[in-house]
Amino acid sequence: MVELSDEQRALFERIENTTDHLFITGRAGTGKSTLLNYLASHTHKRIVISAPTGVAALNVGGQTIHSLLKLHLGVIANSSLRQNDKLKTLLRELDTLVIDEISMVNADLMDAVDRSLRQARGTYSEAFGGVQVVMFGDPYQLAPVPPRDDEKLYFDEHYESVWFFDAKVWRETELDVVELVHIHRQSDMEFKMALNAVRHGTVTAEIAELLNTQGLRQPPDDEILTLASRNDTVRRINARELARLGGKTKSAVAEVNGEFGRSQFPADEVLELKVGAQVMFLRNDPEGRWVNGTLGRVVDIGRTVWVDVDGEDHEVEPTVWEKYRYTYAAEKKELKREIAAEFTQLPLRLAWAVTIHKSQGKTFDQAIIDLGSRAFSPGQTYVALSRLTSLDGLYLTRPLKPADIIVDMRVRKFIVDVRARQADGRRGWGETAGLSTPF
Repeated sequence: MVELSDEQRALFERIENTTDHLFITGRAGTGKSTLLNYLASHTHKRIVISAPTGVAALNVGGQTIHSLLKLHLGVIANSSLRQNDKLKTLLRELDTLVIDEISMVNADLMDAVDRSLRQARGTYSEAFGGVQVVMFGDPYQLAPVPPRDDEKLYFDEHYESVWFFDAKVWRETELDVVELVHIHRQSDMEFKMALNAVRHGTVTAEIAELLNTQGLRQPPDDEILTLASRNDTVRRINARELARLGGKTKSAVAEVNGEFGRSQFPADEVLELKVGAQVMFLRNDPEGRWVNGTLGRVVDIGRTVWVDVDGEDHEVEPTVWEKYRYTYAAEKKELKREIAAEFTQLPLRLAWAVTIHKSQGKTFDQAIIDLGSRAFSPGQTYVALSRLTSLDGLYLTRPLKPADIIVDMRVRKFIVDVRARQADGRRGWGETAGLSTPF
C-alpha cells in the first residue's frame, strides 16, 4: 500500500477537487511517479493517462498522445484534425488528461492537444475544451527532440522556444507550477546540495571538488554498474563481460502480439544470458522481491531463470508489458482502458552497463558514471548523478568538467520566473500571469 507524503496528498486532493491546470515538477527522487501512480488508481474522475513516447506510455500504463488524439508525427501547426465519432465521444466524457514526461512535449504538440480537445468537445472558447490538464515531469532532466531544418524555422517563427510551457494555449489560461520538494531518494544533505547545483548549473569550485574527490576512486570490483552516455559504450561493456563468463549463452526471445513498434519495446527482443551474468530488473515484482532497477546475478538457466538478489535466489518468469488504448463504454457511461498489444519477455537486462537515458527513474546504491569525452545534452550529468542514493556510491571514469554541466537557459528562466511570481503571491504561468512580459 503506497502512502503519500503530506505534499503529495495535498496535490492529489487538489487534482481531485479543482479543475486547475497543473505542472507537477521537482528534483529527481521527489516522488512524481509515486503520485502519478496513486492518482491513476485512486481518482474518482474520468481520467486518461498519456505520454509523448511509447516507452514512457508503457511505464505509466497509458497511451501515447499521438495515438490517443490521432495526431500525425512532426509539426502539426494548423493542419486539419480528423476525429471520428468514437474519438469525439471519448474526449467529451473526459474530466482530466494526465501527461507524463511533459518536458519531452514540444510547444506545437501542446497546442495540438488544446485544439484537439476544443474541437472534439465543441467548446472552442475554453482552453483544452474545459478538460483539466495535469502534467508531470522535470525539464532539467528530459528535453524535447530539437527540431531541424524547416521544423526549426517554424518554431523560430512561431514560438519563444520549443518547450511546452511556451505553447500559445498558456497565453489565455493559467498553468500552476507545483514543485515537490521532499527528496525520498537521498538523505545526505551535502549530496543533495551538490545535486541541486548540478541541476541548476550553479556548480562552484568547492562542489566540483567534492564530487571529483569522492568520485575519482578506484571501484572496489568489476561488478559495479556503469552508467554511460553512449549506447556503443554500453554494448561494448556488456558484450565484453558476458564473453568473459564460461559456459554457453542462452537466448530468451520475446513474444509480441498486436501493434507494438520495435522502437517501443520495453526490453530486449532477444535477451542473451549466461550463468553469472549481472542483470537489472525492469519491472516491480508484485511480491516485493525486487523493484525496477534492482541488480542481481543469474545463478541458473533452465526452463526458467534464477537470479540471486542480495544473497537470495529467486525464480524469474516472463512478464507481460501491456500497451493500452482508451475507449468509451456507452452502456456503462465510463471510460475504459483496453489492451491494444502485449510484449512478453523476462523482465531483465544485462547490467554491467546501461545508458544514462535508460537509467531514468531508477535508484542505485553505487555506479560508475562514464560521460565519455563530454556530456552532450542538457540534464544528462544531473540524471546520472541523481540516480545514486549517496556520495559514497559515486565513481567517475574521469573528472567532471564545467562543459559537463549543461542547463537549457530557457528552462532556467522559466523556473526562476515561476518562483518569483510565487514569492510575490502570484500564481501560475500564462497570459493572466504575464507570459507576454519579456524576460
